[in-house]
Amino acid sequence: MNNLLSNLPVDLSEEVFQTLLSHEQLKIERIVSQGHTSPPQGWYDQDEHEWVLVLQGAGELTFEDGRVTRLSAGDYLNIPAHCKHKVSWTDPEQETVWLAIFYR
Repeated sequence: MNNLLSNLPVDLSEEVFQTLLSHEQLKIERIVSQGHTSPPQGWYDQDEHEWVLVLQGAGELTFEDGRVTRLSAGDYLNIPAHCKHKVSWTDPEQETVWLAIFYR
């Protein structure tokens, strides 16, 4: 048995992405952030939809159209394919654990 909130990485000098399951039409990732943001240039522009849930901590997503959405533990959001977005803030004081499900 595994637990999404156990065995968190000790070294968070960079954001950590861990693929939990991968299939032709589906990928599930655990992402651990602490004060990390997307690179200043560019946007995520993905071919697949992304359903994202914050399990612990908090983060903020900014969309190309100017919308800003803050997510805390338990909050989730579906991001349609090619909806340009970036992570504009994550809690610098604690780990933010995301569960991201990418699907076609």
